[in-house]
Amino acid sequence: MKNLLTRRDFVRLGSTTAVAAAALKTTLLEPSPAWSTETSGDKVRYASIGMGVRGCDVLKAALLVPNGECVAVCDLYDGRLRAGREIVKTQIPETKNYREILDRKDVDAVIIAVPDHLHRRIVEDACAAGKDVYCEKPMSHNVEDGFAMVAAAQKNKRIMQVGSQRVSSIVCVKAREIYQSGKLGDVCFMEGHSDRNSPSGAWVYPIPPDASDKTIEWAGFIQDAPPHGFDAVRFFRWRCFQDYGEGLAGDLYVHLMSGIQFIAGVNAPPQTALSTGGLYQFRDGRDFPDLIQTLYQYPKFQAYLRCNLNNEAGENITFRGTKGTMVVEYDRVTFTPQDTRPQPEGYSINGWPTDLRTQYLAQWAADHPPTPPLETQLDEVEVFEAPRGYNDTVDHVANFFNSVRTRKPPVENEEFGNHAALACHMANYSYFNRSVAVWDAGAQKIRS
Repeated sequence: MKNLLTRRDFVRLGSTTAVAAAALKTTLLEPSPAWSTETSGDKVRYASIGMGVRGCDVLKAALLVPNGECVAVCDLYDGRLRAGREIVKTQIPETKNYREILDRKDVDAVIIAVPDHLHRRIVEDACAAGKDVYCEKPMSHNVEDGFAMVAAAQKNKRIMQVGSQRVSSIVCVKAREIYQSGKLGDVCFMEGHSDRNSPSGAWVYPIPPDASDKTIEWAGFIQDAPPHGFDAVRFFRWRCFQDYGEGLAGDLYVHLMSGIQFIAGVNAPPQTALSTGGLYQFRDGRDFPDLIQTLYQYPKFQAYLRCNLNNEAGENITFRGTKGTMVVEYDRVTFTPQDTRPQPEGYSINGWPTDLRTQYLAQWAADHPPTPPLETQLDEVEVFEAPRGYNDTVDHVANFFNSVRTRKPPVENEEFGNHAALACHMANYSYFNRSVAVWDAGAQKIRS
């Protein structure tokens, strides 16, 4: 699709010697085989609980998967129920009480896209009602909630998929293939960032003009949270408040962390986390920072993550190995080889006398006879691109539906999702406590 290095590509890769010396190869990735137009067998009948921004996005993606059928929608706000009807484009039942969804016999599974503090309650109730669960990220609001949700899914033998859709992306699948091939060499450091610079990116969403305690079921929203009078700002911008969300770590770190786990084959929380940051621009009453940076320690590598709402820099994860560098973006993965070809020392011998420098260089040349030019060239810089318009959420929902039908584990089950969420909780713990967050696996707690 794109065989030439565009100016944008060159800026992304960087005008380094390695890039200039190596050939460039661009490959268009094939669509995921996880789903197709195959519709044989019973469809997965699902209901969507939570029709906010992300709930609508997931529902739109689910409607593109042939082996699923939406049979009901649920939300606490009248306007979002109308939005759900408009997306489905058919007359289906709607309710503000999610328990009515769970009582329905025609519901096989539920898509849960509600504020983080409500995840545990609805997941536990859904599993107890015999429904399979797709739960948006981050899986949990706190450490205790996460382990309770794992127990609920496993006790009731339910399929549970957590909604960090990057792990189903054909881009991340290719990145994992490269990582596991050994082309990167030893990887001891990874870094990722997700940076924005707009009010919308900082969750300063507009409040609908009809928002009131008449159109919003406030009691349903405030359950499992500290008591608070009706506040439309808290309802629509809940990610800004610790009572309901997990801030930048829960909203954005979780994508980076789930990508790192998936690509590197890690399914465990980090050993430690050390965060710093602050609230610089969006001093609007929120109690989360608008800049956070965290250094994570794992047994075999370190990972540095950053989220900054004060400068637009996009999102990517970089894996830095002894033999190469891999950059993973939403729509592409780029592998750039490191130049590790043997070279004579050219710096420290500047402090030697001329005769010793000459002797050293002659001996080095004797020990390293010339090789044919083709054998000394760097490997290609490889770029793998997703097709234009690719949507990894469609693949993630399709993976979930296939698991519901086959009863095989999904790509991001409750344990994987819990480990990614724990990394987010550790980042926030370190930030707010101004200390290193240490994971105590035996006690299942974060300690200083």
